[in-house]
Amino acid sequence: MKKINYIRIAFVFLIGLSTQAQTKVWTLEECVKYALENNIQIKETALESQTANIDKKGAQGNFLPSVNASAGHSWNVGLNQNITTGLLENQTTQYTSLGASIGIDIYKGMQNQNNLRRANLKIIAAKYQLTKMQEDVSLNVANAFLQILFNKEFLKVQKEQMSINEKQLLRSEELVKAGTIPRGDLLDIKATIASDNQKVIAAENTLLISKLSLAQLLQIPEFYDFDVKDDSVTKNDNNILAQTPMAIYDKAKQERVELKIARTNLEIAMKDLAISKGAYQPTLQAFYNFNTRASYSDIVTGYVPNTANPTSVIGFVQGTNQNVLQPNFSPVTGHALPVVDQFNDNKGQSISAQLNIPIFNGFSVRNNVDRSKVNVEKTKIALEQEELTLQRNVYTAYTDAKGALNAYESALVALESRQGSYDYAKEKYAVGLMNSFDFFQSQTLLTNAQSEVIRTKYDYMFKTKILEFYFGIPII
Repeated sequence: MKKINYIRIAFVFLIGLSTQAQTKVWTLEECVKYALENNIQIKETALESQTANIDKKGAQGNFLPSVNASAGHSWNVGLNQNITTGLLENQTTQYTSLGASIGIDIYKGMQNQNNLRRANLKIIAAKYQLTKMQEDVSLNVANAFLQILFNKEFLKVQKEQMSINEKQLLRSEELVKAGTIPRGDLLDIKATIASDNQKVIAAENTLLISKLSLAQLLQIPEFYDFDVKDDSVTKNDNNILAQTPMAIYDKAKQERVELKIARTNLEIAMKDLAISKGAYQPTLQAFYNFNTRASYSDIVTGYVPNTANPTSVIGFVQGTNQNVLQPNFSPVTGHALPVVDQFNDNKGQSISAQLNIPIFNGFSVRNNVDRSKVNVEKTKIALEQEELTLQRNVYTAYTDAKGALNAYESALVALESRQGSYDYAKEKYAVGLMNSFDFFQSQTLLTNAQSEVIRTKYDYMFKTKILEFYFGIPII
């Protein structure tokens, strides 16, 4: 019998180890790193960097010559000119032509150079955007992580409170039997336990939803088995509140990526203005063309006397009216030369340059310049607004963090007082000097004080993280 019990114990123990091994408990650092690698928004933003690099390749390609080749083959049926003899003949001929052309910009108002500089700035802006998205996701992950820890502790308080009330029910049954308290208090305790059970269920649902929120940020589908490590949040060792708001703001102006993005956008707008002004200047292009052709028609290889009509009259001698004759010859045709030889014999080349001077184009260039100037002013205003927003956010974050610390400290003092009041009420209730309503009222106040400590604790932790974030301290 003992052997069977040992086997059962070992079996249960192995199942527990297997379940524990399958459930991964995540730390905050692991959550942030996993989110940076798998978050959809980060992946989407990373594609913008690839697009910016492609645009740079396009800007670099503007400095290279354009090379094009052409080939054609045609059939001419009926009366057409023989390209070899130059005569009009009623025949069917075939022709093949080949050609190549090269064109290059010699001067284009510095537009190509400015386009390349603009493309480099777009790459920098895309990197800043990716950094900002990574920071935003890290902050959201930290917030969701702390929310899970808060919900865990809140659930723990609710379960402990229900356990206390269940024990109190057993104690009250003994007090009722002893005649110390009335029997009606048992009904109050049972109703309180039922209410506690509802609170536990609600807290469990809230915890599950918070796990779902973090799991979605991490792109993890199995949120039912998802759990986090309770003591993985680093303590506030940076003492960020010892800094002044102005010092934090000065550091934020150097570190925050929002300002870097705004400054880069201003530089891009300036390059757009230079590009649009470049359209006022003339452009110079050079071209080189090569072409050749081949015919598949028979060619004239020589001439022989025309025996059927050996002579023809071309005139007469004045005075004697004697005819002037010339011999007639008939052409001797042969097969066309080899195609390769024709291509070599018929090749031709040309070199040209083209200068375009803009004079009037329906105000299009001027309108583009004016539009670019407006965009420059808009980006300047956006930069100023970003600086004001950053200043407001830093001072707000500092005030919020300081207020959260004061609220947490006050909640601890209140909890200590509520705990003493509850212990005193518990003693009075045990000897029948306090009714159940007042006793449970004291218990409710204690539970609220415990919940407030938990809330203010994690509120202070998150707001401190935000303040450190502006100071350039990473989330993990």
